[in-house]
Amino acid sequence: MSAAPKSEILKFIDMVGYQDAAVVSRQITKTEAGNVTLFAFDEGQALSEHTAPFDALAHVLEGEAQVVISGAPFDLRAGDAIIMPANEPHALKAVSRFKMMLTMIRV
Repeated sequence: MSAAPKSEILKFIDMVGYQDAAVVSRQITKTEAGNVTLFAFDEGQALSEHTAPFDALAHVLEGEAQVVISGAPFDLRAGDAIIMPANEPHALKAVSRFKMMLTMIRV
């Protein structure tokens, strides 16, 4: 899917859809400075533990997720956000179907 249109009102929650037993992503914008990506996780789906070289802000738009950062679990619901620090191991799992916006800024 292409990047989101510019100079238009965007409804993030409607820009990525659920698929059974899958994690779906849609990149909204990407530059050398960073990127914004939407994700839709089916219930029980996960991103396994990994690290990233930059801080990443995860903002839950709908549903519930558990984020584990350096072994510490955080339960997030729609409207919650968390910063996953650079170079610290983190993982995400859908407690229920959930959508999130992930913003990564390179510094």
